[in-house]
Amino acid sequence: MQINKYIDHTLLKATATKKDIIQICKEAKQYHFYAVCVNGCYVELVKQNLQNTDVKIAAVIGFPLGAMATEAKVFEAKDCIQKGASEIDMVLNVGKLLDNDTDYVQHEIKSIKEAIGNNVLKVILETCYLTDIQIAIACELAVNAGADFVKTSTGFGTNGATLEHVELMKKVVKGNAQIKASGGIKNIEIAKKYIALGATRLGTSSGVMLVTKGASDKNTY
Repeated sequence: MQINKYIDHTLLKATATKKDIIQICKEAKQYHFYAVCVNGCYVELVKQNLQNTDVKIAAVIGFPLGAMATEAKVFEAKDCIQKGASEIDMVLNVGKLLDNDTDYVQHEIKSIKEAIGNNVLKVILETCYLTDIQIAIACELAVNAGADFVKTSTGFGTNGATLEHVELMKKVVKGNAQIKASGGIKNIEIAKKYIALGATRLGTSSGVMLVTKGASDKNTY
């Protein structure tokens, strides 16, 4: 298993500096991660540091609460694509989902997907705030709106990914969207379990540790 090719190497902390971002780009190139995932203000810097590589650029929008206006999210998504991102990780409006305003949630996801065209859209559900029924509804709305992925967590909520939630999400999307497990993935054993359940991408700030700890498996990277 080439675990490195599942990893979105992620740095989203408020304290992240230019030096920190350059370092994660260096690591992504060294370990051949699938993508680097950053806040929007660093997309251009990441693009500069990943030139002539096949490492993708993912940018988060509406992060981390998801509660800004749809128009703001759409602008942010388009801006990140224009500056070099090819993947957008958007935070779903959790409050609207809890209010059962499914039209709002689906329209917002669809608006962002239409704004970024053929680029990849991942919808962060923030599963720690949702019941299983609400997770299922959110997955259905994301699929209906044309999202490419459903994703568990921002990593900034009360909990991150769980095996149970990934299994549920996989069952609900029925192959119509991919699954990204994110939040709290800090060891190779749990990472492999998520992949076995059907996750095709892992969002983690512990990517280097995952590939180096798993290096006893000659096929890890």
